Amino acid sequence: MPNISVSSAEFLKSYGRISDTAVREPVSITSHGRERLVLISAEEYRRLKRNDRVALYAWELSDEDVAALEASEAPPESAQFDHEIE
Repeated sequence: MPNISVSSAEFLKSYGRISDTAVREPVSITSHGRERLVLISAEEYRRLKRNDRVALYAWELSDEDVAALEASEAPPESAQFDHEIE
């Protein structure tokens, strides 16, 4: 949860100040004492969207993706789970 929290009424009265704060750090906006929204900068929003993931069925993968998966190797620390697939 963001460190800064304001009521929706305060947000409406002080939009400029609060939006300036949100450029630097997330601001939680509450309604009736409950967190309702979080205001973040456009830059932070774009960063989060870049991290979006899309689920695909195996048959939807390109040949290039399949080749990359076949060539990949699990990191050494995953060896502790090998017993689960034997």
